[in-house]
Amino acid sequence: MAEFSANMGPSASRQMLNRAGGMTLPFGILAVVAMMVLPLPVLLLDVFFVFNILLALLVLMVSLHSYRPMDFSSFPSVLLIATVLRLALNVASTRIVLTDGHSGSGAAGKVIEAFGAFVIGGNFAVGLVVFVILMVINLMVITKGAGRVSEVSARFTLDAMPGKQMAIDADLNAGILTSEEARVRRADVATEADFYGAMDGASKFVKGDAVAGIIILAANIIGGIIIGTAQHGMGIADAAQNYVLLSIGDGLVAQIPSLLLSIATAIIVTRVSSTADMASHIGSQMNISRAWVPVAAVLGILGMVPGMPNMMFLTAAAAAGAAAWFAKKRDAQQAADAEQEQAVAERKDQVEADKPSATITAKDVTDYAPISIQIGYGLIPLIDGGDTSPLVASVTGVRRDASKAMGFVVPGVRIRDDLNLQSNQYRLRIGQAIVGEDSVYPDRKLALPGGMSKRKLKGIECTDPSFGMDAVWIMPHQQAEAEADDHVVVEPESVVATHLSQMIYAHADKLIGPDDVQTLLDILQRVAPTLIETVVPKLVPLHTLTSVLRHLLTERIPVGDLRRILEGLADISGMGMAPMEMAERLRPSLVPQMLQQIVPVNQPLPLITLSPELEQLLLRSIPQGGATLMVDNALAEKIVGGLSQISEQLAAEGRHPIVIVASALRRPLAAFTRMHALDCVVLGLDELPEGRRIEVVSTIGGHDAVPNMDQ
Repeated sequence: MAEFSANMGPSASRQMLNRAGGMTLPFGILAVVAMMVLPLPVLLLDVFFVFNILLALLVLMVSLHSYRPMDFSSFPSVLLIATVLRLALNVASTRIVLTDGHSGSGAAGKVIEAFGAFVIGGNFAVGLVVFVILMVINLMVITKGAGRVSEVSARFTLDAMPGKQMAIDADLNAGILTSEEARVRRADVATEADFYGAMDGASKFVKGDAVAGIIILAANIIGGIIIGTAQHGMGIADAAQNYVLLSIGDGLVAQIPSLLLSIATAIIVTRVSSTADMASHIGSQMNISRAWVPVAAVLGILGMVPGMPNMMFLTAAAAAGAAAWFAKKRDAQQAADAEQEQAVAERKDQVEADKPSATITAKDVTDYAPISIQIGYGLIPLIDGGDTSPLVASVTGVRRDASKAMGFVVPGVRIRDDLNLQSNQYRLRIGQAIVGEDSVYPDRKLALPGGMSKRKLKGIECTDPSFGMDAVWIMPHQQAEAEADDHVVVEPESVVATHLSQMIYAHADKLIGPDDVQTLLDILQRVAPTLIETVVPKLVPLHTLTSVLRHLLTERIPVGDLRRILEGLADISGMGMAPMEMAERLRPSLVPQMLQQIVPVNQPLPLITLSPELEQLLLRSIPQGGATLMVDNALAEKIVGGLSQISEQLAAEGRHPIVIVASALRRPLAAFTRMHALDCVVLGLDELPEGRRIEVVSTIGGHDAVPNMDQ
């Protein structure tokens, strides 16, 4: 058994606990029934009385903290069990009172003695009056009102049930609800009807319990006096003193939990569904400054009337005035929050398209924006102000620079909020594809460490989305400290714009289409009409030209010199080449334009070469007629690691890495670097422009980089 218990998992333990809990309730009910028949020891009776008070308090607290009546749907069953427990205790205590009541006030246990001596002060006349008042409150006020509310609620709930079912079916047919959601809602409607129907009957338990309490009290008093005088030879006064005190103490011990349960019943049946518990619900509706101000004024006036307890009224007036001040402050804060939410709602793009609708149209599922930035609601301040906002201005600058660099007009960028994103999250999309996402903090700045940085700044640590460097989001007042420690401090909108710029360059081939190419041709036709008429579409169809330009843009070759591109295509148009091969033949004449964008003409080109052994191995790994490298994982990881390390070193120096290889290896290696997201340019030996200085910064290869080369 020890070994079995030690090897049990969490699920097995949970099942054993569930089985144990399932057996507790049946045995508990049997024990309650046994209490009505079998005599109980006085100590055990005290324990059950304390447990009865505990149960009543627990039920009351759960009722107060329920958001809606259905959150405590087991209340009718709990009320029945608590009522039966209390009646069983009344029977058990009556047996002890009538049997041993002649021996004194402690005959029925400490709890009854305490209520008889402390609560009613040992005076049975006072206790009788208190008991009668409690019974009237419980029976005539709380129980009667709760019963009426339960009856009306049950009737209205049952009358509304067909309409609710029809509404659920209509939402299901309209596509607003899924079949699973509809099933859950139908179950909620049925459970609600069952609950209010059960509460209508359960309120009768409370009423019957109150009536039973009166009858039991009368039976204890009359029976106790008769037994005390007839069987124990007590005088009438002594018998009345003992048995009346014990009976009233017994009645109060039972009726106080009964009163608590009656209050809980009334709370449950009068509870309106809300998103807050009862205290918060009532407090939010009663904490109104317009209500507290006249209350404070009236109390202040009463406090100045001669003969009144002036200090007490003035103190109450001051308390009401303080409550009015806090309520007014809260109302002002809520109004400000509401205005901010309204402003956010007004700035949302395509709000109507995002609203649930009974019908779904094509507009709801299509988005033809070529480039879009989706932002969380916390980043809305970055676009506050329209075209003059920080993010919009930065994005406009990125579009302008990218259009000049690549030779065609980059499409407009749509910026819209998305409630599905986290507060500070943004997402970049090219068409329908998500190409990048990260988080920025509009109230902070991004600090990027430099080569001389030594201090660790306090802030939110992260990785820069554009360059992959470790960075820290710092507060604005830390900027001077960061810059003094050789950190580069960047505004949040610049972080998003830089990330967008990289994605535009990386996916430029997806941003140009036949319409864009035709626009470029129309512009060129104004200065070279004969060239356009000769080449497009006679020699090169528009779709072929578009495909050629896309292949060039894939490797960041600008297509702004369309005259040279068309002249080159005219020379090779009759060779039966595919668009990719055409683009490869055009590269030598277009590469100088790309190089002058990434390396100033007065600086040498930072070249990375491959060792002869590695280059020969890669050449042999190209399949016949293929444009990819077939290398094993170990070699691929070493090539990627070497290029990444050198690229990071050059990037830290502000230089862009350029890999120079044999012409036959250029295209496969370029595809390999793009596949592994390496930000480097791959050139063939025949593509190096004349007149440009070069500098070999590193060589990748050697025996460490080429495992098993001899094999």
